[in-house]
Amino acid sequence: MTEFFEGLDYEIAEEIEGLSRLAYQLRENRKAILDGYGVADEAALLECIRAGSATEHPGYEHYLAARILDGTRDAVRSALAERLKEVRT
Repeated sequence: MTEFFEGLDYEIAEEIEGLSRLAYQLRENRKAILDGYGVADEAALLECIRAGSATEHPGYEHYLAARILDGTRDAVRSALAERLKEVRT
């Protein structure tokens, strides 16, 4: 993994590492929320709430949180991909 950062300025390497860590944390936090309900995604959690197998509160708040975490992770991944493209070209 050290070779990945070879030749990069320290600040850029630090930025890339930070974005990677943030994407990982967002993914794991989303997963923890969904695992708490035994579902694979937000749509399944929403269906559990509709069916009554999960309480509306805090179920709906957890559903929203999972969606926000996933959207934020997508944005971070896009930013990371763009940054990597900039430094590798």
